[in-house]
This record gives sequence, C-alpha cells and structure tokens, in this order.
Amino acid sequence: MSDSDEEFRSGSEMEDDDGSEPEFMDEDDDDDYGFAGAEVPYRVLPKQEIDKQRKKALDEVQGVLDVDEDVAMRLLRKYKWDVSRVQEEWFSPKGEQIRKSLGLVDEAPSSSGREARCNICFDEYPVGEMRCAACKHLFCKECWRGYISNALVSGPACLDLRCPSTECKGKACVPSGLIMELARPEERDKYCAYMVRSFVEDNGSMSWCTGKNCENAIECLVDREPGEPLDVICSCSATFCFNCKEEAHRPVSCETVTRWMTKNSAESENMNWILANTKPCPKCSRPIEKHQGCMHMTCSQCRFEFCWLCQGDWKEHGERTGGFYACNRFETAKRKGDYDDEVRRRENAKASLERYMHYFERYDAHSKAREKARQDASKVSKDWLEQLADITKTPTSQLKFINDAWSQIVECRRQLKWTYAYGYYAFENADRDPELARHKGFFEFLQGDAERSLERLHEAAEKDLGVHVSKARSQVEGGFDAEAFQNFRKNLIGLTDVTAGFFDKLVRQLEKGFGSMEADYAGQVDDGAGPSNGNGAGTAVEDKAGAGGSTSAAGGKGRRSKKARGGDEEMEQLVGEQGFWTCSKCTFNNTDLSQRRCEVCNEPRPR
Repeated sequence: MSDSDEEFRSGSEMEDDDGSEPEFMDEDDDDDYGFAGAEVPYRVLPKQEIDKQRKKALDEVQGVLDVDEDVAMRLLRKYKWDVSRVQEEWFSPKGEQIRKSLGLVDEAPSSSGREARCNICFDEYPVGEMRCAACKHLFCKECWRGYISNALVSGPACLDLRCPSTECKGKACVPSGLIMELARPEERDKYCAYMVRSFVEDNGSMSWCTGKNCENAIECLVDREPGEPLDVICSCSATFCFNCKEEAHRPVSCETVTRWMTKNSAESENMNWILANTKPCPKCSRPIEKHQGCMHMTCSQCRFEFCWLCQGDWKEHGERTGGFYACNRFETAKRKGDYDDEVRRRENAKASLERYMHYFERYDAHSKAREKARQDASKVSKDWLEQLADITKTPTSQLKFINDAWSQIVECRRQLKWTYAYGYYAFENADRDPELARHKGFFEFLQGDAERSLERLHEAAEKDLGVHVSKARSQVEGGFDAEAFQNFRKNLIGLTDVTAGFFDKLVRQLEKGFGSMEADYAGQVDDGAGPSNGNGAGTAVEDKAGAGGSTSAAGGKGRRSKKARGGDEEMEQLVGEQGFWTCSKCTFNNTDLSQRRCEVCNEPRPR
C-alpha cells in the first residue's frame, strides 16, 4: 500500500478546502437516514431565511389584527409563534386579559409641565429630553440607558422589558423603538439577535442545529406527539434528535437515551466496580483491591493486617485455620450462612457490572467506528473519487455509489450502537421472564444479521475499494482491471441495498416492539416491520444480493424463499454448504443441523 493508502486507513480530518465537511450525505438520500417516505418531515433554514420567516409571521399578524410590529412580536412570543392561535386568542373574550398580561396599556395623557423629575436619579429635565412608555412615566435618557443595558445582560428576557416605575400599575411594556433609540450600537445588535433567537427558541416547531459553529435552524413540517423523537440531518452534516437535541438515536426513545447517557456519566458504575473488585478494610473500611499475592493483606491507610478471604485478624491465622495461603474459616462461615448477604451483594454487583460493560463496550466500539467511517468517507469523497474518475474516464456522478455506500455505513453504525442501549434496558429481566428471553433471542438474531451485513459492506468499501484505487494509481499496463471494477461496483451497490434493508427491518421491529412477533412472522400480520415468509427479508435480500454478485457476499445467505430453493434436494444441499438451516416462520438461522424444530419459535424444520 502507498503512503496515501496508509493515510486513508488511519483517518483524516473531515474537511473540504473551505473548512466545511464534504456533502457526501445529501438531503436527497433521506431514506438512508431513516426518513423514508415521500414527505420530508423537516427543512433546514439558513440564517437569512430565519429572519425572512420571522418577518413574514409578523406581517401576517400585523395585517390581520391591525397592530404595530411591537405588539405583534409580543403576541407571537406568548403563543410560541403560532399565527393561527394568536388570531384565535386575540378575538376571544379573553382579549383584554391578554393585553394586560403583555403590558399593552392604553396611552396615558402627556405631562402638561415643561419640566419633570426623573424618578430614578431625581433630577429635573425638560420633558422633551425625557422618554417614557405608554404609561407616561418619564425618565431621563441616561437612566433609561442604564436600565436597558442591565436588561440586555440578562439575555432574551429583555424582549419583555417593562416600565421601571414602581408606580406603574399596568406594568407597561417598553417599546422596541425606545430600546433601539437609546441602546449603544453593540447593544442594538444584541437586541436584534435576541429577536431572531426568540423566533427559533420560542417556536415549538423550530430548533437550532446542534452542529459546531452552525447557524442554521430546523423547522419541523409534521405534527408530532409531545416527546416524540425525530432524527434530522442539517446541511452541515450534523445529525441530532429534534426533540431532545441529543445525537440522532433512532430507534431508541429520548427517555432511553437520557437514561443511557446519564448512566455512562454517573458514578454508579464506579461504585459497582468497587463492590465487585474490592473489599473494605475490616478496621477503617477503606476499599482495597487484591490483584496478586497471598491472602495476607495490610491496609495502606491504618496498617491493619487481615485475611482477604475471611477478613479476620491475621494474628489468628496459622496451621489450625488452614495455613497462610488457604483459609478454611471462610468456607466454614459460608456454610453457616454468615457471609451469604455479603457474597450475594458482591456477586450481584459483579454481574450487573459485567452486563453493563458488555453493552457499553459494543456501543462505544460502534461509536468510534462511526467517527472513523466519517473521516474515511471524507478522504474518499475528496481524493479518491477524482482520481478514479480521471483514470477510469468515468464521470464523478457515476461514482456516486461509493459515497452512497459510505453514507450507509456511517448511518448504520449510528443505528447499531443505539440498539445496544435498547437491548440493555428492554431485556433487563430476560433471565427471569421466559417470554422476554425469547424476544431477546430474536432481537439479537436481527441485530446480528444487520451487523454481519454492515461488516461486509464496510470491508468492501474500505479494503476492496482501496485495492482498485491502488491499481489505478500504479499506472502500469494492466494495473487497472475495468471489468473487475464494474463487478466491484455491482457488488457494492448490492451490499448497500441489502444492508439498508436489514437495518430498516431491525429499526422498524425495535420501534414496534416484539409483542406480536409470532403473528408478524407467521404471515398473519405483514406491515414491513420485519422479515416475513412472503415479502420479508428472504426474497428481498436474495434479489438485492443477486445484483451484488453473490448471496453470500451480500449477507443474505440462508434467507431464500421456499419457491427459490426449488425443492428438498436443493434445500438440503444448501443447508450442507452453509452449515445451518433457516426457519420459515421467524427466519432464525439454526446451526444444529440435527435439530428438527426452530430454537427460537419452535416451528418445525421446513421440508
């Protein structure tokens, strides 16, 4: 491999010449990210479009209600920028109450004198040099500037600024025109920024993109239940959940994500490790870890010497207790039940820790693999495609299948890592509930199928593509095999489609749950949630894998329909070659060839 190939394997910064990430994830490819369907449920709004939409809402309210921009903005902020609700509430019997809550008081009569006293600094000023809200409580310009400056420091709350007079019964709102007149230039910019922020942050159907240094907003275009997750991808390539603002996490719920992230950052697992791997000193209770040596322990804190097994004073140990390297007092006490609670507590902690580590290690591994895949995808998109297009005389548009494959890998890694968070909570009591244990077995089967298919796709996109690029770069006669590259193209497209199918079925099944899986896979219910006898994974995978060159390479082996098998002889031959037989009801791959019934659903072996 060349140095550049090695650089690809080790990863690279995922940036284009302008410092942004390459757009190898197009918005047109929404199906790859779980946004299947004709209607895209959201849209990305750049900074200019945000202000344009804000002004459009203001104009609509001003036109219908015949109010000024200040009043329109306060009404829209109160009702989360819902124009329809603003109109409905304004003309309701509660209209006057709404005006009072917003500080929209009637204009008071102007002061008749030529001078007035400022009620903050108590100095006399000409009335023409003083300012007031609709309540006509006059203050000097300097006091107004101080009041406005302090309000702007407090953040977006300055948009609801009220008259500073303690005598103002209506708590009149301070007009934005007054703020813009008296605020300093930098404060005016800040105030305008707060008005734009309000349009996004107070709007139930909008959210800021969570990407680094991204100023785009996301507008949800569909009705959602409260708390319902929605995965979105911004034009900056950042993916996140519209509801909880965490990383996109389909198919798990926002509640599961919160619990999982809290658990990963909490001290609970540290305590579990301490319980599972240490014992407290019998004298000072300091946790002590034993990783080698004899049973004679000396506490580094209080210097107390004790036996690791029974935690008794070491002075009492000798030949009568079994010697210095084996203590039978513990076994004796255990038989009497003296240590039952402590042992049970320690074993439970150890089992809990081992179970958590099983799921977390795989979650973390796929998370890191996803980041590496993003870096590799950047390298491929930026360097390799242009070289391949140059050498093979192929338009880059016809090499889009490579970017599609990498996009699928990145997204599938994300979905796969969250299935481990799902499994940790969904099957917590599987060892005590036989039905839940069956669901867990089927979940792991679907998860394993998807993971195997993804690994084949990732290997093809990484290693096989690297081989073709190296040959293309060599420029020696016969170095690049055009026919082999076309076969690679077909295979990669097939693997991409098959992997997308596996993950779509896995995600749909997890979102639906496993309560009705027998009905689903017996053909009584067929809503696309998982592989079925008729139109599920079996036929679809075989058809798609055929486009990729071979069923085995595409991850679809053992999933052909009965019709495709062509009879008992061909089926038995296939079973012998593969080393397993596939249940026609739940599609589980049974590795015991002598077994006559499916290990998962107990369905008789097909003939």
